[in-house]
Amino acid sequence: MNEKYQKQFFCVIAGNIGVGKTTFTRYLCSRLQWHPFYENFQENPYLKSFYTDMHRWAFHSQVFFLKERLKNLEQISQIKMPCVQDRSIYEDAEIFARNLYERQMMSERDYNVYHDLYSRISSFLPQPDLLIYLRASTWTLISRIRKRGREFEQDIDVEYLMQLNTLYEKWVKNFSAQCDTLIIDTDSVNMYENQPWMDGIIHAIEEKVINKKPL
Repeated sequence: MNEKYQKQFFCVIAGNIGVGKTTFTRYLCSRLQWHPFYENFQENPYLKSFYTDMHRWAFHSQVFFLKERLKNLEQISQIKMPCVQDRSIYEDAEIFARNLYERQMMSERDYNVYHDLYSRISSFLPQPDLLIYLRASTWTLISRIRKRGREFEQDIDVEYLMQLNTLYEKWVKNFSAQCDTLIIDTDSVNMYENQPWMDGIIHAIEEKVINKKPL
């Protein structure tokens, strides 16, 4: 591995469903030889049921993701090289669980239990050095979700995505006070095809990590 990356650096890729987090994480890690931690949605035993009946399975699904994110963070704290996490534990609690509660798809009892658990562990979590927020409009998200073809996502509620976007904007604004933040608008960019655009973003991140330059 290149000597310039022989240090710990924790980066989070944040963004709504379908925005391109995994694509961006994969490209970033392949270019900079960083260690990726991908969202483990394939092994979530509740996810398909959740999209069929959110009221019944919201709590179960969110607890699973909370558990998986904690496993990632434990590993990240032990790896002495730059790491990238595809979606953060903060998004799970402060955006997804909150949205389910506000839409009355998670009961107050379940939400209080979930949020109390999150609150008690959040003060012990390793803080990211850099947050990269991938932003896209709701209709761009819908288009990308349909294109990638995950069966359980095809009937996803447009209003659900819109409310998530609203919560993301509020959350990023507040979270930017805690660590360096890079906001990337992706509506007009195809990350699979626009390599010059991707290269420019990677260069800006690389400069930040190596030289501590502001983004």
